[in-house]
Amino acid sequence: MAYMLRPHKFLFALIFAAFAAGCASQDPVARASGEVFDPYEKTNRTVHAFNRGVDRLAFRPASKGYVAIVPPPMVTSFSYFAENLSMPGQMINALLQGDLKMAGNAFSRFVINSTVGFAGLADPASEFNVPPVDTDFGETLHVWGVGEGAYVELPFFGPSTSRDAAGIAVDFFTNPLGYVEQNTADNISIYAEIVRRMGDRGNYSDTIDSILYESADSYAQSRLIYLQNRRFELGEGEEITEIDPFDLNTEGF
Repeated sequence: MAYMLRPHKFLFALIFAAFAAGCASQDPVARASGEVFDPYEKTNRTVHAFNRGVDRLAFRPASKGYVAIVPPPMVTSFSYFAENLSMPGQMINALLQGDLKMAGNAFSRFVINSTVGFAGLADPASEFNVPPVDTDFGETLHVWGVGEGAYVELPFFGPSTSRDAAGIAVDFFTNPLGYVEQNTADNISIYAEIVRRMGDRGNYSDTIDSILYESADSYAQSRLIYLQNRRFELGEGEEITEIDPFDLNTEGF
């Protein structure tokens, strides 16, 4: 059966759009001090309220039911499967970042886990001491010098920045698995990622619930946690100068 790559017509336009989205202006002095740049806070809070409603009514109960019914080893296996499907895309991002070692690790993990690991349901690559890989096009834009831009909250995806939001869009097009004719994994990767997120939501339910439903200001808390973690991942570890809502002596939602 022949497998041929589909034309990659729109990638360059998407990369250009990603650059434009990632370059939202921000006071460099404020950025260097670790302050939050949130010019769309009113809109972001509206989206946050929508996301909380979706979580409360649908994703939270579905995720808790999923981890309650499905045995933990299977939940872990499905997470491995989703991670493995992301490896070709992560390899491309590593190459775009000029990191040949990380690209090699992503390729090795994909080959090992796709074969010895029963199509990615297991993780023998870790047993073979192949380092984990976790990158994305948002990090690629960071390596290319694109600024963080404004903080944004995306429907369904949650906390992000204009740079990372553009990265999410481009990541849909950078996985080579999506450009193979007669590709059975074209939609499987999306479904697998949803299942993986359900597993994470169910396994860390108490922590996530405390942020979304017990903090004094769930929007500010989610923003603080996301930006601190993301900046640390990218080596931009300036401490964010805003009040932690968990330190406020007020009732939760």
